[in-house]
Amino acid sequence: MGGIEALEGKVQDTAKKGGFEPITVKKQIIKSATEAASMILKIDDVIAASKMKAPPMPPGGAPGGMYPGAGEY
Repeated sequence: MGGIEALEGKVQDTAKKGGFEPITVKKQIIKSATEAASMILKIDDVIAASKMKAPPMPPGGAPGGMYPGAGEY
């Protein structure tokens, strides 16, 4: 099992040095990486959607406005 030795800054076999990395740490690393990737993809979707052209509005605005049936007397 490899790891970074903090004092020397080199990759070493942590088992030989008497160190170990609990499975909970590995699970958290994978979870955090997944969340970061998901957030980047969501931001990318927002940017892509903002670059798309909106469909042209009909003259006088949208039919019915915000309240369908409004103005019908």
